[in-house]
Amino acid sequence: MKLLFFNDFKLGVLKDDTVVDVTEVVKDVPRVGPQDLMAGLIANFGRYRGALQQAVEKGSGAPLSEVKVRPPLPKPPNIACMAVNYMEDGTRSEPAPINAFLKSANSVIGPNEIMILPDVPATIFEGEAELAVIIGKRASNVAAGQAMDYVFGYVNFIDGSARGLPPSGNTFYQMKSRDTFAPLGPYIVTADEVPDPHQLQVRSWINSKLVQNYNTSDMAHKIPRCIEWVSSIHTLEPGDVLATGTNHRGLHPFQDGDRVEIEVDGLGRLAFSVRDDLKRSWTRETRLEHHEGGHEGATPQTGGKYTRRPSV
Repeated sequence: MKLLFFNDFKLGVLKDDTVVDVTEVVKDVPRVGPQDLMAGLIANFGRYRGALQQAVEKGSGAPLSEVKVRPPLPKPPNIACMAVNYMEDGTRSEPAPINAFLKSANSVIGPNEIMILPDVPATIFEGEAELAVIIGKRASNVAAGQAMDYVFGYVNFIDGSARGLPPSGNTFYQMKSRDTFAPLGPYIVTADEVPDPHQLQVRSWINSKLVQNYNTSDMAHKIPRCIEWVSSIHTLEPGDVLATGTNHRGLHPFQDGDRVEIEVDGLGRLAFSVRDDLKRSWTRETRLEHHEGGHEGATPQTGGKYTRRPSV
């Protein structure tokens, strides 16, 4: 089943290319806002699934192209993101030590919304295309062998980054948790529709140029280990997001006016735009293209505020 919010955060189920309004089915789910509704549904999905399926079978729905799709999880309490969690097409000799960081709930945006690049001296802005796991029930100190029982579903996710901010070493929080830096959607696909999350192709495009194209089989620490490790540190709740990391070789600088798209096999396509009021610019190439050209470090900034001028 594919669950989404649309228009004024009505709950919908995707049926082919139409959205069926199932808000009435979940009217008794306690909520203050849409995040509470989705989290409550996830936590009690077994109770509602039959009624949802009946509503979808009977409902005609509205064309997906005619509704405004919202982020399916507007403010997840926890957005845990795995760090350096891919073998980078075999270029890493061994997995990096398992690691993660948290992103703010205010970093979430949905389909066709805008990622805003802030006025900070980042050396580059990037977005990492990732498969994200949606937690289905409270998870604390979960063993890897039981971890997949805690997975409700999956969603496309972009981990936005403002890299190179001073001081050196003061990284993840100010780099990752900025407003609008976590595009997510367009809908949640329940786990039963994804036979093997470790065999999915992840693709992203910038202005129709394919920049990232990798398979989740290259994941260093698999999903069960990630859930085991994160839940050993803090409890995960229904509706929390666990992003599984990315292959960095295809990362490409984000800049003003970019149209970005991500598509993980079976999860639909998420598109959003980038706005930079400072109109900064970078060389239009991926990390891999930059390194294959014989250059080290990040793709260089070519214009605008904070451009590093070469020393004479």
